[in-house]
Amino acid sequence: MPLRHYGTQVTVNTDNLAELMKQSQAGDQRAYTALLQETSRLLRPYLTKRLSLASEVDDLLQEILISIHKARHTYDGNRPYKPWMYAIAKFRLQDHLRAHYSDHLHHAADMSEMEDFLHEDVTESAISYESISGEVDKLPDKQATILRLMHQEGYTAKEVAGKIGMTESAVKVAAHRAYKILRQKLKR
Repeated sequence: MPLRHYGTQVTVNTDNLAELMKQSQAGDQRAYTALLQETSRLLRPYLTKRLSLASEVDDLLQEILISIHKARHTYDGNRPYKPWMYAIAKFRLQDHLRAHYSDHLHHAADMSEMEDFLHEDVTESAISYESISGEVDKLPDKQATILRLMHQEGYTAKEVAGKIGMTESAVKVAAHRAYKILRQKLKR
């Protein structure tokens, strides 16, 4: 791969990334620049397949390159570079997704608050489960089943999950979505 360095063109072999990493660990800046460019070229498609926004890809790619920079002293020159690089990329991607989804979950309403809200509204306005069962029947099948099991038959989210083959958190999310739909219909 040709690389411009201080106005001159230098050819650096990028076929052997492990060798480039060894050279960069020894202080060769041209090898390090070539290594980061080749690493970016390899990681961009990997990240593009896993993230929806181009800005997320660019941001995460920069974070991964920084992580590689900080961890380069841990690289064992007797091992291949790509698995080491992809391991760092995978962990940074997982951190990014965990932060992204936890932020979304943080902003979502707490399930127990939502259930309390539904119960308060039902008791305060003399609406019973039976009186809204027609609206529950109009929900998607899984949501309707979950609400029936939880509110008509008294099962917990964990018990419902076991009965219908879902995770407990998936049951809670489905119930939350159903509560949201019902709340909108009841406000009308």
